[in-house]
Amino acid sequence: MIINNKKIGLDAAPYIIAEMSANHNNDIENAKKLIEAAKKNGADAIKLQTYKPDTITLNSSHEDFIIKDNGLWHGRTLYDLYEEAHMPWDWHKPLFEFANKLELTIFSSPFDRTAVDLLEELNAPAYKIASFEIVDIPLIQYVASTNKPIIISTGMANEEEIFEAIEAVKSSGTSDIAILHCVSSYPAKPSEYNLKTIEDMRKKFKVEVGISDHTIDNVTAISSIAFGCTLIEKHFTLDRNAGGPDDSFSMEPSQLMSLSKDTKNARKAIGKINYSLKDNEKTNIKFRRSLYFVKDLSKGAIITKDDIASVRPGYGVLPKHYHEIIGKTVNKDISKHTAVNFDDISN
Repeated sequence: MIINNKKIGLDAAPYIIAEMSANHNNDIENAKKLIEAAKKNGADAIKLQTYKPDTITLNSSHEDFIIKDNGLWHGRTLYDLYEEAHMPWDWHKPLFEFANKLELTIFSSPFDRTAVDLLEELNAPAYKIASFEIVDIPLIQYVASTNKPIIISTGMANEEEIFEAIEAVKSSGTSDIAILHCVSSYPAKPSEYNLKTIEDMRKKFKVEVGISDHTIDNVTAISSIAFGCTLIEKHFTLDRNAGGPDDSFSMEPSQLMSLSKDTKNARKAIGKINYSLKDNEKTNIKFRRSLYFVKDLSKGAIITKDDIASVRPGYGVLPKHYHEIIGKTVNKDISKHTAVNFDDISN
């Protein structure tokens, strides 16, 4: 999979997406600062969300539209929450231009067809389908008709729903597909992530697999690399205490820098199956144990267990030959603290 000439896959560095979400906090200058901070701290892309309250929900106080059982947003209507959280559409063009000037990839999650049309006008290089929209097959098909790479978050989705979403993309002719293992809880607990699922998703769905990480720290995201995760999306803010709808569970710039660095190191650490001597070990192999004479011996003397010892460094024969050497004779005078060498021993 390729986004803006950046390869995404098991043989590439993890692709880091900083999710701005509602963390612009209704200030376009704050949004620009987030873009700058994302670029500075190692993100490969910044992601927006493109919707209006009227395109994502209804302006209703009916109990169906009141958020319940959610500590962050409990008691609010969906319309009120999205009115606060949404990004004004007239911000999109200047923010795309700003990010492009910084050479930071910028794309978005569209929540209806008009959002896709807007993003197409801005030449968005990719699209993200949010977890809550994975069941909106007509929307996914419309996004896929752009023939741009598509990332689908799978929070709350079962296997059948994931298959249906992937098939909706493929049937529209798009093959650049990634899915994100996700827990749609804000914040989520690391214990809920079951990272082994990533391996299974890669085998089962045969597309690139990443993670949308809603945990507070970076441990889950970094650990995901060992299970074949190739993309990482994480909410991003300048200040976790800023009071916005998503600030409290978002990572700050220093965490983004650590995430970028640590996931790349984790990817390098996984490497390949290799039992050979590593380059940096070659200078240390001499400090392994080997056999040394601990007494002076005259030519013809029989070697006993009191005459040799297994010690560091490693200039002598390996300790596995200890029992072979006991009972043999030396073929020259030996000084104590000399490494045992087969050339100095008679059969």
